[in-house]
Order: sequence, then C-alpha cells, then structure tokens
Amino acid sequence: MKAAILLTAGFEDAEAVIVYDILSRLNIVVDMISCTEKRTVTSYFGLTLLTPITLGDIGDFLYDAIIIPGGPEATKSMAKNHQALSFIEQHDVAGKWLCALCSAAPRVLADNQLLKGRAYTCSGDLWQGRTEGRYRDNDIVVDGNLITGRGLGVAFDFAFTVAEYLSGSAVAGQQQAEHIYHQRKSM
Repeated sequence: MKAAILLTAGFEDAEAVIVYDILSRLNIVVDMISCTEKRTVTSYFGLTLLTPITLGDIGDFLYDAIIIPGGPEATKSMAKNHQALSFIEQHDVAGKWLCALCSAAPRVLADNQLLKGRAYTCSGDLWQGRTEGRYRDNDIVVDGNLITGRGLGVAFDFAFTVAEYLSGSAVAGQQQAEHIYHQRKSM
C-alpha cells in the first residue's frame, strides 16, 4: 500500500504530520509530495519540509490513496493548481482513495466538481454556499472512495480510518490507537 500527501504552501502542519506518522506506523508507505516546482514547502505555522519529490516527478504512477490536508492558503492554492487537480481526478477515476481533511473537501474538491455528489464533512461552515456534494455534520465521513475529516481535532481518527480502508482491517489500527491514546487524568 502506498499513499501520497499533497502539500502546497500553507498546509496545516499537524494534519499532514499526524496522518504521515500514523500511516507510517501501520506500514503504509507515504510520500510527501510538493505540488509546486520546488521540493521545499512551508506550512501554515512556518515549518519547512523538504519533500522527496514534486508532483511533476511522478508521471503516470497511481497511489492507493491521496491525502489532502487543510490550511486556508494551501487549499485555496491547490484549488487553482491544474496539475494537482488532474492528479486527484486521475486517482478518483481509477477508484483510488481520496482523503481530504478540514478545508480540503469544500475548497479543493467541491469547488472543482470533484465530490461528484458524495457525502463529506469539513471544518466550520465552509460547506455553506457550496452545492457540490452532500455535507454531513460528522467528524469522519466515508462515501464510496472518499474519506473526509472535519479537521485537526480528528486527525488521528481520520488517519486510522484511512489506514483501515487501505488495509481492509481495523486490527493493526486499533492496536496502534490503544498504544497512542491515553485517558487524560485530572491534575
């Protein structure tokens, strides 16, 4: 199994890193991919990542899943990036997993008619005024080959959901979740 996390300037730091971390822990190969001409991409809070590849390096290769983290500027930029949109659409047509967090579903997918009527969730009221897709007020929504998450607060659950659907099993994800999650104790 191989997944790609698509990054543009202003991506939401924790959403990208949490998903990368969880999928990697579950033995899913993850490529961080810059959707710009440069391999360096700076996040919403100024974290600079050196990605191993850019979108232009990939060619015709298809991943099992593509993940789009949120971030206001990142999703606005990606929504206008024809190369990224084409890459996303190729994966959708091939039935690969499309996974969008926070503002990615409304701004990148809905605004480019890529939801194709599927149900989705997103952060805040970003769904308002958009007629593409069917908004659901849930933390995680799975509809066909689309997995969406409300935002940073559900990034762990989103990552475990992506891993479960990619692998076809919840067992490894549940074991890792039990290892990571701890009940918070009162001070």
